[in-house]
Amino acid sequence: MKKINLKKIVTALAFIGIVTSLYAGGKKDKTDHSYLDDETKDADPCRVLYNHDEPEGDPIVLNEVWGYVMYGREDKFTNDMPITDLCYFSADVNSYGEITDVPKASYFRNRGYEGRIHLVVTCTGRALTHLVMEPDFGVRKTLVSSIAKMSKDYDGVQIDFETVPARDVENFRTFLTDVRKAIGKDKIFSVALAARVKKISDDIYNYEKIYPLADKIIIMAYDEHWSGSVPGSVASYDWCEKVSDYSKSVIPEEKLVMGLPFYGRTWQEGGSYGSAWVFTSISRILNENNITHVERENGVPYFSATIPVNVTGYFEDTYSLVTRARMYNEKGIDKFAFWRVGQEDISFWQWLKIYGEDDFLEETTSDSDPQSLEN
Repeated sequence: MKKINLKKIVTALAFIGIVTSLYAGGKKDKTDHSYLDDETKDADPCRVLYNHDEPEGDPIVLNEVWGYVMYGREDKFTNDMPITDLCYFSADVNSYGEITDVPKASYFRNRGYEGRIHLVVTCTGRALTHLVMEPDFGVRKTLVSSIAKMSKDYDGVQIDFETVPARDVENFRTFLTDVRKAIGKDKIFSVALAARVKKISDDIYNYEKIYPLADKIIIMAYDEHWSGSVPGSVASYDWCEKVSDYSKSVIPEEKLVMGLPFYGRTWQEGGSYGSAWVFTSISRILNENNITHVERENGVPYFSATIPVNVTGYFEDTYSLVTRARMYNEKGIDKFAFWRVGQEDISFWQWLKIYGEDDFLEETTSDSDPQSLEN
């Protein structure tokens, strides 16, 4: 193990202390991430000391690329990213069935984004989710109306309810039906579901029952390993292959959108401590502490270091992302969703292309004045 001096120990532990924990099962974090600007503003996200492999071959051609952008982290998105569907995360639900903290789609429209924008609606906690799902409480009707009202400025609405109690399984499905009807047929209705590798009895997020209710199903194929699990990739290659095979066997191709993670995670030896890492923070930790020994497990990079306890970290870089994305694409999946913009190795974006873009460029070129092109 590499021994690190006291100053570097303090620096590394500070990073470990502030990175944000994620919940198991794909639960995403809504806490403040403003510290990332201060901690990573001077870091070059492409400068890494470890001996990392570079992908080979051509970019991956996709029909749709969905990218989640966190409310308050809009500056992490740029219009040159090949994103067809921007998922604005998120509008929250309160105990009165009202939508709070609603982001404005106009933020991106006013800055020249021409793709589709989806409002992501979240509901945190089993008790609150039960309250708004149960029709007898009178809150659900208000919630559906609120979602329909807020959807007017968006191209679509996505429901991301990850803590639905087992007793509310039927209420959840009828709720989805009500939202679909309320927002109108001109809006794209999507639902984010936890990853599955097989059919589960009495599953709240039963793919077969839910996909007919929505236009798109986002499979959150990450958090295979979480803060309380043994160390491992948040989305190992073999596991993702099983998830994609099962998803394809149930969900129609035109509705299936496979989710990929940009984040990584660490574990402390002898405990269940686990934290989520964005790529720039991992690069900074590796660089500042001269950690150059990074191995790969089926393409996913991981490292161990003494700072001063033993810490194991698995993360995602361009190579691992391209490897996983190609595996999905070779299975005929041409729609991806990435959680989330701002966490990635930014060199990854050059490996994605939207189907038809080259055709459009060729058509535009052929219709242009040859003399103007020469000039």
